[in-house]
Amino acid sequence: MTDIIEGDEIAGRVRDEVTNEVDRMVRTPKLVAVLMTDDPASETYVRMKRQAADEVGIDSETVRIEPDAGQDELLSTVEELNDNEDVDGILVQLPLPDGVDEDRALGTVAPEKDVDGFHPYNKGLLMEGRPRFVPATPKGVVRMLREHGVELEGADVTVVGRSDIVGKPLASLLVSRDVNATVTVCHSRTDDVAEHTRTADIVVAAVGVPGFVTADMVSEDAVVVDVGINRVDDELVGDVAYDEVSEKVDAITPVPGGVGPMTVAALLRNTVEAARLRGADD
Repeated sequence: MTDIIEGDEIAGRVRDEVTNEVDRMVRTPKLVAVLMTDDPASETYVRMKRQAADEVGIDSETVRIEPDAGQDELLSTVEELNDNEDVDGILVQLPLPDGVDEDRALGTVAPEKDVDGFHPYNKGLLMEGRPRFVPATPKGVVRMLREHGVELEGADVTVVGRSDIVGKPLASLLVSRDVNATVTVCHSRTDDVAEHTRTADIVVAAVGVPGFVTADMVSEDAVVVDVGINRVDDELVGDVAYDEVSEKVDAITPVPGGVGPMTVAALLRNTVEAARLRGADD
């Protein structure tokens, strides 16, 4: 029988840990989200992150910038937050409007406040095996698998997708000395993705295509992690054809309720670590 890896339950344990740590700090950590869009999905994501922060005792705030305000306004806002001693963590909600340089915006966030882990400096530390802030989704995925008892050391892992937010940092984290997995990354130029996923112990789908991973692409012993969040006919679905794959594999994460809650929990963990680096324990 297939195990369903409930991210909600594991994320709850992470949030409890964070709550206990925040309670022991001499000052309350603060997280600020910068929102430069009217996109309802982005509004929802920011609201969920702030609500989660509030529940664990982290102060949170949203700084709104009009979508047509331009790149300079965004950069100056981020720089002001960098200089604000009350702010421990900054996240710039993606996507940004057309004409705004995403890389430049993310690179403007002070590395020590970059709780999303998207600054080039923090990416470099991850690549070197000395991670400080790991992007929330990869961090959440690894924690979730470990909490569920999935053996990662020596495991053959196929990551489908090479985005800067999930695929690339997850691959770097998995091959680090703290995890020691063997990793294959598939992408749009991979000739036969199924050739790689069929032999994998763990398959991570992060390609942004609803139902991309089907039952014939995985083995019966596989653990399947679905990072995708896609809206199809007013329903949230993942990158895995859940109904058919869940009938075959050893374990699988659902959508919703799988990776999503772990991503938010990992962001909270990063915020506490940022506050600690800035002396919140002193």
